[in-house]
Amino acid sequence: MSKDHYYDFEEEFHSPSERKLARNERKIAVEKDRSKYKKTDADQRKKNDALKQEDFSHLTRGRILAINPEGIFVDATGQNWICQLKGTLKQEKSRLKNLVAVGDFVLFEKKDNGTGSICHVEERRSILSRADNLLRRKQQLIAVNIDQVIITCSVVFPALKPHLVDRYVIATLKGNMTPIIAINKIDLLKENPDIDPVTLEVEAYMYKEFLKAYSALGIPVVSLSIHTGEGLPELKALMHGKTSVFSGQSGVGKSSLINAMTGSSLKTGAVVGKTNKGSHTTTTTHLVPIEGEGFCIDTPGIKSFGIWDLEEKNLQAYYPEFFPFAEKCKFPDCSHRNEPDCAVKKAVEEEKISELRFASYCALLASLAEEHRNR
Repeated sequence: MSKDHYYDFEEEFHSPSERKLARNERKIAVEKDRSKYKKTDADQRKKNDALKQEDFSHLTRGRILAINPEGIFVDATGQNWICQLKGTLKQEKSRLKNLVAVGDFVLFEKKDNGTGSICHVEERRSILSRADNLLRRKQQLIAVNIDQVIITCSVVFPALKPHLVDRYVIATLKGNMTPIIAINKIDLLKENPDIDPVTLEVEAYMYKEFLKAYSALGIPVVSLSIHTGEGLPELKALMHGKTSVFSGQSGVGKSSLINAMTGSSLKTGAVVGKTNKGSHTTTTTHLVPIEGEGFCIDTPGIKSFGIWDLEEKNLQAYYPEFFPFAEKCKFPDCSHRNEPDCAVKKAVEEEKISELRFASYCALLASLAEEHRNR
């Protein structure tokens, strides 16, 4: 008689409660028995040991400058190599949409004609990423190993969008970087016969409120104009000796600012007249050296920015101005949306908390709830 048949036979002589107890005891015993995992564990240990003992002495260290359909451009002591990922790296399972990004330090094997094969990616000290647009289940790396994110926005064309700025600020802080906000095209706020007066008035008010709200957070905010040169020396000083990435929606002038900062000649474009939205001129992310010290990275403009791996319960941590008032809310887990006796909403009404920031918080909270329902 097999072991399983013996257990079935034995249970016929016990009460229902005793049979249930016996089944539970057997279930616990099976769960504790790790014999079926021994082979898998041994294989994993063997793989890990092999990785630790792998000899990288014959490989060359470099940094990824750009990624495009032609290949991965890696700089090694001033020489560029066009590389591909080694097959073993592609086989690794992860939640990353892309396995490497601009800014990665890699070890690669040199081949003929300036080509190479990337064998190892070094641990990253910082990451700017977003949730994959389709299912939000993959992390899309934008740039890595950077010091600060120049969150670039503009006034009028395209209009200032505080909620999008907040998304970038949160992603920057989550990724272990310093946020800097650059507001471009402020020359458009002056009286202009080509701009509707009402539009101009609304945008000027938004700009004033934005400066007040974000400067109070301790985040550097630089007002800029490529045409007048205003703010450019201040931004260049903030970038000196740092690796910075310019991120923001299309048409805000990221490439134009990088050209002004570095003397490079990145392709630039104009805002589409009918929509007041930017056209995509940067199609790939690439790293550009700054004269003297430092690097900056230009990134393609995007229409939406989903924050990777952010839960609703953790959102308030990125709104520190809420803290002194949240302690006085009636409910300790108050979301500051529909609950009664909310001290945060009261502070907004009394202008102790920026209405712009609170509206941004509410919009982001609603989008996180929607994303959670769609998972």
